[in-house]
Amino acid sequence: MNTRRKFLKKSALISSIGGLIGLKSKVYAINPTMNTSNRPIVISTWDHGIPANLEAWKILNNGGKAIDAVEAGVKVPEGDPNVRSVGFGGFPDKDGRVTLDACIMDENQQCGSVACLEHIKHPVSVARLVMDETPYVMLVGEGALEFALLKGFEKENLLTPETLLEWEEFKEELKEKRSIINIENHDTIGMLAMDVLGNLSGSCTTSGLTNKLHGRVGDSPIIGAGLFVDNEVGAACATGVGEEVIKQAGSAMVVELMRNGVHPEDACKEIIKRVLKTNRGNKDIQVGFLALRKDGIFGAFSLMKGFNFAVQDDTGNKLINSPHF
Repeated sequence: MNTRRKFLKKSALISSIGGLIGLKSKVYAINPTMNTSNRPIVISTWDHGIPANLEAWKILNNGGKAIDAVEAGVKVPEGDPNVRSVGFGGFPDKDGRVTLDACIMDENQQCGSVACLEHIKHPVSVARLVMDETPYVMLVGEGALEFALLKGFEKENLLTPETLLEWEEFKEELKEKRSIINIENHDTIGMLAMDVLGNLSGSCTTSGLTNKLHGRVGDSPIIGAGLFVDNEVGAACATGVGEEVIKQAGSAMVVELMRNGVHPEDACKEIIKRVLKTNRGNKDIQVGFLALRKDGIFGAFSLMKGFNFAVQDDTGNKLINSPHF
């Protein structure tokens, strides 16, 4: 099976980084509080964003809310056992346990999150209930599981036989490597949407690093790191090695740059430059950001070659290769 980690291993070639740190971003004179398109749009990370977008579009195209669209959309890869980095069928940690992280955020900056959640196929929906029905933002571990079961979610075994076999193979490969945090081992789905009212929402969900220490949590469930939404400005999400995203408060910083008039692509690029500088040019990691501005303009940028994202609007659903260093 040609998993994404194998694809990334083959395609990971970093461009020269000399002189890139000092590049200036283009600034666009727009009013970010105005939705000039009045057209719904949904964007999401990676090729599994294509079917996720289709599900989200069913809601957006019928005048539904962005928050409902981003929840429904990412549930598609969460429930697909062939997507080894999200939900059911996701790769386990060192102890052979599948632990999931997810968050969701709406146009009013209300948000919910779960981390290190086991046995629940759709962690994004648990995060939605944390947002809608509790005064909290994040629940973790056993507490998150207890909450999910209380709300009627079904307890399931998320480790499929196929995933177990691939995990065993991957463990053998990792014995020859100095670190499990590398270009082959990361992934998520982040989704950003704007509805017909011009309101923005986002979601992010993952099974995290393969063979991670039990209890490790990356950027995906952390508001401001893996996801951030400001309905006056725009929204952003991240993919890749979560530790590097957390260090930069990545998604929140992308949105802040857009607030100051920076184009979405250039905003993503600026935070990737900071990742590159902090990480001292390490060629073994991948980080990418995806951003959607209030006027419907979007952009992305990644550290390494290989990151792509899906875009669905009234012209269709397409996969775009992200620019990169």
